[in-house]
Amino acid sequence: VQLQASGGGLVQAGDSLGLSCAASGLTVSNSEIVWIRQAPGKAREFVAAIWDDGTSHFPDSTKGRFTLSRDNAKNSVNLTMNNLAPEDTAVYYCATGHTTRGYTYWGQGTQVTVSS
Repeated sequence: VQLQASGGGLVQAGDSLGLSCAASGLTVSNSEIVWIRQAPGKAREFVAAIWDDGTSHFPDSTKGRFTLSRDNAKNSVNLTMNNLAPEDTAVYYCATGHTTRGYTYWGQGTQVTVSS
């Protein structure tokens, strides 16, 4: 299984940005994919998840601003981030293969920087 995250960049507060997680070795339409971010000096933070049944979940910090969608043709999961704020600045990772010890497979991360 391999995941490749892309789409990061530098944006201004209030802007929108889309990230993509392209997968190989699994089919996203029947897999759980999560997005996790890590800001400098901070712990990893759960951002969004889409389950194998297609339902999604967001923590309070991203609920209402972030959305998830699948592109089955590209075997990818897309994270759309709206109304970005400087506190959203982090490296964003997609991951899958949940075990009791965490996620087994990780994308390489993509940097999102939001300027005020």
